[in-house]
Parts: sequence; C-alpha cells; structure tokens
Amino acid sequence: MSTSEPPSWPYCAHGTDPAADPVGCRGIQVLDYTECLAHLAAADRDAYLAGLTPGASIDHRGTTFTESLLIALLNALNDPGTGHPRLGVAWFDSSTFESDARFESATFECEAGFGSAAFKGGAVFESATFKGEARFGSATFEDIAVFGLATFESEAVFESATFKGDAWFESATLIQADQFGPLVCAGRLVLSGAMFDSPVTLSCAVRRLECRRTRWSSTAEIRLRYATVDFAHAVFEYPLTIAAEPDPFVLNDGQPLAENIFPSAYDPGVRVASLRGVDAAHLVLADLDLWECLFTGTVHLDQLRLEGACTFNTAPPAMHWRRWPPVRFTHRRVLAEEHHWRARQSGAVQGWVPGTGWAGPLQLAPVYRALRKAFEDGKHEPGAADFYYGEMEMRRHADDIPRSEKGLLTAYWALSGYGLRASRALAWLGVAMLLTIVLLMAFGLAQDTPKQTATGTVPAGGGKVTFEIDKDDPQNPTGNRFTGKRFEKALNVTLNSVVFRASGQDLTTAGTYIEMTSRFTEPVLLGLAVLAIRNRVKR
Repeated sequence: MSTSEPPSWPYCAHGTDPAADPVGCRGIQVLDYTECLAHLAAADRDAYLAGLTPGASIDHRGTTFTESLLIALLNALNDPGTGHPRLGVAWFDSSTFESDARFESATFECEAGFGSAAFKGGAVFESATFKGEARFGSATFEDIAVFGLATFESEAVFESATFKGDAWFESATLIQADQFGPLVCAGRLVLSGAMFDSPVTLSCAVRRLECRRTRWSSTAEIRLRYATVDFAHAVFEYPLTIAAEPDPFVLNDGQPLAENIFPSAYDPGVRVASLRGVDAAHLVLADLDLWECLFTGTVHLDQLRLEGACTFNTAPPAMHWRRWPPVRFTHRRVLAEEHHWRARQSGAVQGWVPGTGWAGPLQLAPVYRALRKAFEDGKHEPGAADFYYGEMEMRRHADDIPRSEKGLLTAYWALSGYGLRASRALAWLGVAMLLTIVLLMAFGLAQDTPKQTATGTVPAGGGKVTFEIDKDDPQNPTGNRFTGKRFEKALNVTLNSVVFRASGQDLTTAGTYIEMTSRFTEPVLLGLAVLAIRNRVKR
C-alpha cells in the first residue's frame, strides 16, 4: 500500500495506534470523525451513510473495503430514478478492495480517483459512466477487470496500471482519452468494439491485445511490447500506426514501466494475429511479426505501409525425398494462410503449418498481388519478388484457369521459378547446352568438311572464261562420332546459339534443325536467368 500520501492527509486514528492495528491503517478520516470508513463504529457508519444522497462527493482514500462495506456505500448513493449509484467527486486513491469491487452502471459526475488502488478481487465497472477525469494510474488489479460498455467523457488515466488478469474494455467509449497507458497486463486486454473519438496513443505491455471491430475516429498510435494483437474488422478513419516498442516504456516521471510480471524468457516482440476485414489504406505497421497474420478479406492492402523489420513466415526448407516426385521449396516469404492451405492438401510435406484458415488459391492470389504492390511502392524489390512468386503459385493452383494457361504457368515455374530462380534457369540452360552438344556430335556435324569444286568451259577462240563453284553436300557422320575435334566444333555451335549467332559450321540437315532449336531455346533460358538475378538484387 502506498506510503507517499501528502502530509495533509488526515489518517485514521487506527493508523497511529499500533496496538489497535499493528499494520497501521492508511485510510483518510471520515468528515467529522477521527476514523476511516472501515473503522467507524457501526452507529457512526450508519449515520454517515444515511446522510449521503445521490451525486454526493466522497473521499475514502486509503480505505480498506470489504465487499459488504462497498455495497453499503454504493447503496447509500443509489439514484432511485435509475436504480444505479450516482457519485460526485469520488476519491478512492490508494484504497484496497479486499474482494470484488462492483461499480457496474455507476455514474461518476465529476472526477473519479482510483490511483494506486489495489483490487484484490474482480473490478467491475461495466456500463459505468465517467463524466470527469477517471484516474487509475498505478492501480493494481489482481483479478479480472471489466470496463465493458463504460463511457469515458474526459481523460482516462491508466499510466503504470498493472492488470494481473484479463482487462475488459469491450464496447467502451473513450471520447477524450489522448493517452491510454503505459500499462502492464499479464492476460488479455480486450478493446473489441471500443470507440476512440479523439487522437490517442496506446502504450501497453500485454500478452494479447484484442481490438476486433474497434472504431478509431481520429489518428492513433499503438505501441506494444510482448503482445499478440488481433485487429480483425477494425475501422480506421484516419492514419493509425501499430508498432513494436524495443525498450520498456518510460513514465511521465522518467522512470521505466515495471514489467516484472513477465518472465525474462518472454519475447518482447509484437505479433499480429489478424487484419481480416480491415481497410488498410490508413494503416502503418512497424517492426512487427506477421508470421501468423491472416490477411484474407483485407481491403486496400496495396496501400499498407510496412516500416522497419516486419517479418513474414517462410516456406519449409530442405529437400523432401519421401514422395514422388521429390520436392524442394526454395526460401521465400509466404503468408500464414498459404501454410494452412498447403497443410490441408493430401500428401502435404512436413513444414507446412496447419491452421484454421479457410482461404485457398483463389482468395490468396489477390492478397499476394496487393502485398507485392505495397512492397514495390516501398522500393523493397526482393520482398515484392517473393510475393510475386506467391501470386503466381496461387494462380497455377487455382481451379478457375484454363488448362492451357495452367500448363504455361507450370512450364514457366519449372524452367525459371516464374523468372525469379536464376539457378533453375541456369540449370536448364546447362542441360540444353549439353543436349545440343551431344546431338550435334551424334547427328549434326558433317563427316568431313565438304570441299569446294570449280567447273567451267574455255572458249575455243579465247575470250572470257566462266567457272561454277560448288560445294559437296555435308555427309552424315559415320564411325566414331564422339571425338575431341567434333566436341570442339559442337561446343562452338552451341555457344554461338546461346547468344543467338550462327556458327558457320558445316552441318547436316539434322544439325541445321538442332542448331535452329538451340538458337531459340537457349537465349530464352539465358534471358530468364538474367531476369531472375535482376529481380533478386535490384532495389
């Protein structure tokens, strides 16, 4: 319990009598008495409560409340018109609530102070209305805290508040809360359905932040540590930033926010669970883990801004031999939903992570396309290349494309990984060149270099002599065709074909067609390899 109350605080008489209370009561004296509300004699307490009316101001700082004492106090402030408590200025700073503190549907007409209060049971403020400043700074909530449907018409202060269980602000309305936190929550901080009507900064060290269907009517910045955050179907009317905070939050007094409720082994990074149904046109993500993020259903995803080190899931590594045909997935960024889809397929290899996602290639192709554009706009070409690969993979596996187009995409994938895998294109180029050399040595090079012959007639009376120069047709090879000399000639033809040049070698009819085919296929493969290298290294 706090020991830093101002000297003007008139302590309960029990706080100065160790024999009566060895711990020392820190409660403030009730007006006209020398004891706090918890230590008043029964007759005096009844008289004090009887004098209260709805809307009265109360000051019970430092008081220890049992459940029955709090019920008696709130009953004395009950408004007959609404059937719920109505309080004026209400000060409960540094108070201790030994069991459940139930303020549901209460109306705080003026300032409500719960700073440094200790809630040892549940704290229930469901449907409460705070018309003045609501102070919960440095309060400690040992059990669940419920602020669902509460309305905060002025500032809501939760700086340095500690929630050891879940904190529920579901469907709460925060009208002028420019700061929310920094606070610590060891469980779930539920803001689903909440409305923020003014610019606000949320600073939370929390295990899970749920912001489904929240509505942000002004700019907002959400800075987090340790958190997994779910923003499914949230509505952003103005720019909103979700960022990971690398260091502990700093309070207004310059001291770091205590995070000792988190074990040291916990990762302070921030993970996004879902952005489904979000309009990402005003959304900025910074330094977040997107390995498990669900993107299907997000609109204007191409306008999403990714800052810092935002990381995505990757394809499973290594070669998988225990299947036919063997398969190897090269390293690339992939969406969690592709993991879920591939894990659902029969014969799926190990490494694809199963999940609850329902999306298939038809849904994932436009998601990859939009993310590719977002990366391109951010001048992150290697990242854009990975998402282009994912887009093409989803198109190739989709059920709505003609068989001819699927065959073309399959060939494009097999030859060069959609123009992104230089090693694949170079390997095929090497195979094509080797095959060309073998075929030329076996069938394409002539047996011998054809000799030129000149024939003509000499007129009897002298005069002009006419010669016809001819060349024998190349003869098909016989005997040993795989000699060093023939290999050198075949290599010369093949290398010239790669750069789309004629070699000038004497070829058989079969060799002519082999060279023509080589001059078409091998430059294409070389071009695909160059394209792949460019796509991986350009910025």
